[in-house]
Amino acid sequence: MFDLSLPPPYGGGVFLCHYRTMMEETTIYLVRHGETTDNALQIMQGQTQGCLNEQGREQAQQVAQRLADEAFDAIIASDLRRAIQTAEIIAVPHNIPVSTTPLLRERDWGSFTGRFIPDLKGEVWPDDIESEPALLQRAADFLQYITTTYPGKRVVAVGHGIINKAILAVYAGCTMREVQRMMNAEVRILSTTAERTATSAATAMAATSTAASASKASTTADAAGTVATASAE
Repeated sequence: MFDLSLPPPYGGGVFLCHYRTMMEETTIYLVRHGETTDNALQIMQGQTQGCLNEQGREQAQQVAQRLADEAFDAIIASDLRRAIQTAEIIAVPHNIPVSTTPLLRERDWGSFTGRFIPDLKGEVWPDDIESEPALLQRAADFLQYITTTYPGKRVVAVGHGIINKAILAVYAGCTMREVQRMMNAEVRILSTTAERTATSAATAMAATSTAASASKASTTADAAGTVATASAE
């Protein structure tokens, strides 16, 4: 039993601080980057840098205007250029520096990277594509990082179509196939804690494992559906 009246290391001060961090809700404004040149050309970008086109910059400006009156404690982006460009435009009204993390990078599409997306329909997936369990784990790691680093805070997070889908699946405790894809510059608001993230991540992992083992053909079916919408990066 901890004596909360005593300072650490004799009392429960450290425990209490950790408990509060685990329980305080973090509000996340999850954003997908604006349209890029490769989005428009239907090129699989994956973890290449990418660059916003004119339409993408306009989309980011519209998000910045919509969020201009909101109060934020941090603005975080994937360390890929297209996400950073979007985050920097959103950050202007708030005068907040943009931090980056590789946890928000888009899915690594391996040998499919740089390919024309319509040409990939029906192709067998190469072994060098980031697996769905690995992607979900990275999404869970991101949510744990945000909720433990910014407990009780409001954060903008600019990512990509597929990693955002994985984040939403972890948040909801479901499979990625059950999550509606995000359009360029779309914003979705999540409120969660480190404790709830741990629980929902385990649920999402279990649901994904069950769905995968239900049918060996599910990988092919998921591949076709994901590649067909992969311009959502």
